[in-house]
Amino acid sequence: MRLLLVEDDPKIASFVTKGFREAGFAVSHAGDGETGLHLALHEPFDAAVIDIMLPKLDGLALIHRMRLAKVNTPVIILSARGSVDDRVKGLQGGGDDYLTKPFSFSELLARVQALVRRATGAGDSTRLVVGDLTLDLLRREVVRAGRKIDLQPREFALLEYLMRNEGRVVSRTMVMQNVWSYDFVPLTNVVEARMCILREKIDREFHPKLIHTVRGAGYVLKGSA
Repeated sequence: MRLLLVEDDPKIASFVTKGFREAGFAVSHAGDGETGLHLALHEPFDAAVIDIMLPKLDGLALIHRMRLAKVNTPVIILSARGSVDDRVKGLQGGGDDYLTKPFSFSELLARVQALVRRATGAGDSTRLVVGDLTLDLLRREVVRAGRKIDLQPREFALLEYLMRNEGRVVSRTMVMQNVWSYDFVPLTNVVEARMCILREKIDREFHPKLIHTVRGAGYVLKGSA
C-alpha cells in the first residue's frame, strides 16, 4: 500500500516513515504543503497523513484543493490543536480522521489501516484468502495449508498487493509504484529478486503454485489454473 506523509518536522517524519515502511507501506514524504499537493494530485495513494501547520500551504488548504480536484484519498489530519472546534473544522474541511499530537504510532497505523479498509470496501475484514493461503493484516501473519510462513516486511507488502489483485496481471511498474516508494531508485532486478524469494517461500513446498510469471507482461497470483 502507498502512503503520502506531509509533515515538516524532520523527527516526526522520520519516525512515522520508518514505522510505516516496517509495516509494509511504501511511503512518499513531503516537507511542505505545495510539494504534498503536487504528489497528491499526480501520484496514486491508498491513504495520506497530513499535518496542519505546514510551510507554503497549510494542511487544511491542501486537503481542500485535493477534494476540489476530486482526489478522494483517505486523509488523517495530524495536529497539535486538539479542541473540539479544531477537530470539527478538520473533518468538515475534508479530513477523514483527526489525530492529536503527541500520538502513538500504533494508533496512527491502526487508524490508517481502518481508513484503507473502508475505502477499498473491505469492511471490517482483516484477512485476505486465496486458495489455502491466508494473510492476516492485523497479526502480520501468513499461513498456507496450515503452516505459518515467515516473510520480511517488503515480502509481506508484495504478497498483499498480489492477493488484493488476485487473477489480475500486474506489471513490474505497477509493483514498483504500489510496493516501493514513488521516488525509490531500484536496482535493475529488485522486483524480480523479491518475487523469487516470495515464490520460494509461498510455492516451493506447496501445490498448486500460486504466483505465475506472464512473459512480457508481469506477474499474477491465482488460486486455480
